Amino acid sequence: MIFPNDIKYTKEHEWIRLEGDTAYVGITDYAQDQLGDIVFVDIQTEGETLEAGAPFGTIEVVKTISDIFMPVAGEVLEQNNELADHPEYVNHDPYGKGWLIKMKPAEDAAFDTLLDAEAYKALVIA
Repeated sequence: MIFPNDIKYTKEHEWIRLEGDTAYVGITDYAQDQLGDIVFVDIQTEGETLEAGAPFGTIEVVKTISDIFMPVAGEVLEQNNELADHPEYVNHDPYGKGWLIKMKPAEDAAFDTLLDAEAYKALVIA
């Protein structure tokens, strides 16, 4: 299982990577492994400003649909349109081609509440 050090994690298994004043968000390698083969990603919140912890979309696997949550408050700028034809990117490359949304974090975004790689690893490998 992969735990990159250049991103932050939530206890709900999302990750966020800052790149300038925007951020990429996805689900962790652990989350995709637990879910199994992802067959559909549905994000209907593009252009919306959401609070931390608010659902921004869903991920569908063969037998269930799971909500995905904002790691910090901010505006959903765009979704990864490649996932419409290739939802398997989330399984095969969750920190790269499998990103879910690009967002603009709010000025008061609470990054200090997120986990670093070591804390997240301790959470999931107990």
